[in-house]
Amino acid sequence: MSEKFIPLVDHRQRERSLALPGMLETPDGKLLDTRARPLRDLRISVTDRCNFRCVYCMPKSVFDKDYHFLPHNSLLSFEEITRIANIFVAHGVTKIRLTGGEPLLRKNIEKLVGMLSRIKTADGDDLDLTLTTNASLLARKAQSLKDAGLTRVTVSLDSLDDATFRKMNDVDFPVDDVLDGIAAAQQAGLGPVKINMVVKAGLNDQEIVPMARYFKETPHVLRFIEYMDVGASNGWKMDEVIPSADIIRRLNAAGMGLQRVEANYTGETAERWRYADGGEIGVISSVTQSFCQDCTRARLSTEGKLYTCLFATGGHDLRSLLRGPDASYSDQAISTVVAQIWRARSDRYSELRSAHTAAGEQTERLKKVEMSYIGG
Repeated sequence: MSEKFIPLVDHRQRERSLALPGMLETPDGKLLDTRARPLRDLRISVTDRCNFRCVYCMPKSVFDKDYHFLPHNSLLSFEEITRIANIFVAHGVTKIRLTGGEPLLRKNIEKLVGMLSRIKTADGDDLDLTLTTNASLLARKAQSLKDAGLTRVTVSLDSLDDATFRKMNDVDFPVDDVLDGIAAAQQAGLGPVKINMVVKAGLNDQEIVPMARYFKETPHVLRFIEYMDVGASNGWKMDEVIPSADIIRRLNAAGMGLQRVEANYTGETAERWRYADGGEIGVISSVTQSFCQDCTRARLSTEGKLYTCLFATGGHDLRSLLRGPDASYSDQAISTVVAQIWRARSDRYSELRSAHTAAGEQTERLKKVEMSYIGG
């Protein structure tokens, strides 16, 4: 019988005290952490709810009908999200990704997209404004999202086999509806659509080659993601990880003829590979080849907590500076707090996990924040 780990605390309530600024700063877009990593990418979770119960993210054993999601008044408003986003952009952020949960469940999400799309980078350019979705609602929302200013979308799809996909999403949702959403997004101009496939040994790894063959004939970019030890509720085990190197070997053994190509930019999480006759795929080696050294991402939770790592055990409560007794803080004061947090950042969880694994050591099972709470 396999072990089952259930979180014993509510990670949403774990937070770190904020160091309030004694002297205010003016952001210059050149903020660096302790490892000289800039701040370039902000991922914003707009809801902790999802209509899927994917076994590696929100298993029904934890997220059942009795699970208490956040009340609406705990969520950041669109105005609060936009205010914080402006502060982060002043510090150098050029890309904002909306996540969840399932972000399309957030009512009037197009309004938020429109508000964020009006923000310009420090260089006066448009933001790279993206959204990650399970595509269950994408067919009906793709055009309105594009019209509001969304740049492109990433769709989570773990199998083309309907039985396997229904088993993985655990709510009996069909593959065809996801494919309809992808087609609608491409038609609306939200392409090239990126397709993220989380590969878990013994569950959907038989779909690696069929997925590659299918999407090779489309304008979309398929990316294979190693099954990660995010959160504390998915019962992660190392022997369920299919290394990216093995994925590439399987594809080449099937005649794909893949060749490695250079990254688009420093800090890009996906390793890029190109087919000999055109087209591209990516692999995200989040377990076997850590990319902590180039990580430029910060994450804002649904209720306004700032996390400096996907594998964090606690966040920094920015919402407290927007509401309540501390609501009088100016943007400059909040900006200074963010600068203090980022400068103190030293996260390198994946590097440490990889080192322990290589040495044959067991990593400590930390009570990490759930991915459904801060997005992937």
